[in-house]
Amino acid sequence: MSLLPFPQAVPHDTDAFTDFVVHAQLMLDPATPEAVRREAEPRLLAQLPTLVALGVFDLFAIRDVALRNLVQDELALLRTRAG
Repeated sequence: MSLLPFPQAVPHDTDAFTDFVVHAQLMLDPATPEAVRREAEPRLLAQLPTLVALGVFDLFAIRDVALRNLVQDELALLRTRAG
């Protein structure tokens, strides 16, 4: 069951947490078309520095294994770039 209609227009003035959750839902919904999923991934990943700064991942765990691995890989890459 899709939580969001397609195509989903996400306002550009949303906060980082809302933007992350909306795009995570799009990525996890099996009804999401592949083109929409490809558009959602970079928007989701772009929110990670803000969410780390807010301590979101110290409070919440991502239950979906594939999404969790994607986020962990990206966070590791960000840490490597930061030196």
